[in-house]
Amino acid sequence: MGRILCVANQKGGVGKTTTAINLAAALAKAGYHTLVADFDPQCNATSGLGCRPILHHPLARGLPIHEAIVPTKVPGLELLPGTRSFRDVERLARDPELAPQIREQLRWGLAGYDFVLIDCPPSVGQLTKTALASSDEVLMPIQCEYFAMEGLAQMIEVIRQVMKSDAPKLQFAGILLTMYDHTLELTLEVEREVREFFGEIVFQTVIPRDVALAEAPSHGLPVIEYAPRSRGTRAYVELSWEVRELG
Repeated sequence: MGRILCVANQKGGVGKTTTAINLAAALAKAGYHTLVADFDPQCNATSGLGCRPILHHPLARGLPIHEAIVPTKVPGLELLPGTRSFRDVERLARDPELAPQIREQLRWGLAGYDFVLIDCPPSVGQLTKTALASSDEVLMPIQCEYFAMEGLAQMIEVIRQVMKSDAPKLQFAGILLTMYDHTLELTLEVEREVREFFGEIVFQTVIPRDVALAEAPSHGLPVIEYAPRSRGTRAYVELSWEVRELG
């Protein structure tokens, strides 16, 4: 069985979905059978890969996952789309009794992949906790801005709780600095603080501010397909090397 990475942060706008899509695409381009599982009711990972949300989510209804998985425009990359169904989202997010069933569904349904990246909602609710408990590793993107550290301690505490109660084998894949602008003193200050505090669990790769990363989802493509020579593409390819070395 491959590795399941949960891409999580309670803050929105930190590059979480961008990272799930583009890291997955870089891994697929390297020859790894890869899946993006969209757990966010906003379904941005789904639309960002050129697909439509599904009407009913298999995890909310106890159905086989493979029935909902669809191919993307990137060879080797598949998608478990998200849903905007209020009833399914509520059940997934509010019913803690579903958590063991969902973990079992994910473990069996995702066994054929080398890498699975779960894109979580920007919260520390039940849906994120279930995704964490179903994963092998957690990857946390944080934006290089003044409030970068805000809420990070709470997110890490939630991860530790999940490790203690539901997923003792869950590990930190790492913290990823996103929207990096080396010309800004604030960016350098945030990087210095994060690396001093968290040490080796911070990825060496940083994700730059790049207009190609912002434009690619509107074309339903990861940046490696939309702008293969862009700075964003190079960064996510380098990140994929780091992630593979962790395994």
